[in-house]
Amino acid sequence: MSRIGKQPIDIPEGVEVKIDGQKVTLKGKKGQLFLDVHPLVKVVQKDNQLLVSIAEQDKFSRSLWGTNRALLANLVKGVTEGFTKKLEFKGVGYKVSLAGNKMTLEVGFSHPVEYILPEGVEGKVEKSIITISGIDKAIVGQAAAEIRAIRKPEPYKGKGIKYVDEVIRRKAGKVVKAVGE
Repeated sequence: MSRIGKQPIDIPEGVEVKIDGQKVTLKGKKGQLFLDVHPLVKVVQKDNQLLVSIAEQDKFSRSLWGTNRALLANLVKGVTEGFTKKLEFKGVGYKVSLAGNKMTLEVGFSHPVEYILPEGVEGKVEKSIITISGIDKAIVGQAAAEIRAIRKPEPYKGKGIKYVDEVIRRKAGKVVKAVGE
């Protein structure tokens, strides 16, 4: 029995749910998202809740049960609140600028790196913090991961792009021998 799958998903005020076979469409104040649910999983709307169930109790169906329930919960949160990822860049001369959906990063390479934000994702740059936001959790997370991959943080000086809540384990570096031994 899936502990996640059997939990109902509460539908907040202002969210429209349309279930058409295996396609679930949610429309809220932030936008509209849909999910094609796996054929072994069944979604039913009852009162102000979405209930996810499965027909067969085999291992594969149970794994799909919890996954599809979590994906639907993310859609509900996305159309009501949205998702945000914050990145921090640190380094001498590191600059990030944003023009429309085109982000230009100057992060220690001989040339500036340009990154085009995917559709449905907004970016904001304030001092040394990059904020990525949107309604689809997967796309927001992927965009943040791609920006971080441009210049990953290094463990000696801490330079690079990292998540705000990420902790980088620092290394000591070279130890110079005492002179005159």
